[in-house]
Amino acid sequence: MVSKQSGAALAAAVGAAVLLGAGSAQAATAPGEAPAGPATLAKTDVGQALNGTTTGLGYGVAPIKSLRLDPWAKSSADFLNNGAALQPDQGLPAVGTGTLTGPLSNGGGVKDLPLVGGLSGVLPG
Repeated sequence: MVSKQSGAALAAAVGAAVLLGAGSAQAATAPGEAPAGPATLAKTDVGQALNGTTTGLGYGVAPIKSLRLDPWAKSSADFLNNGAALQPDQGLPAVGTGTLTGPLSNGGGVKDLPLVGGLSGVLPG
């Protein structure tokens, strides 16, 4: 029976031998052929690089903006569903926590929060 550690070491040794063998085969040149010069990189198109970056970032950020932040939303165990309100004197309107916790308690994400939701529109996706 072969242990897992020796099996992994054997696989690593075989992989290294394959890589080293392939590298030496590519380095050989045909007789009478001049060796190739140094490799050069192609010029980077900045517009395409930025377009690819923002597209990829959009796909990565879009699910985060709609991710449900309260795992217990719309359940009996939701502690954000219990709000507190304060009625000040002098006839001022009541102030409560429902304005902030309501979107989360309803299963909303970052885009549904009162202040942060508007700012999340700046992110791509």
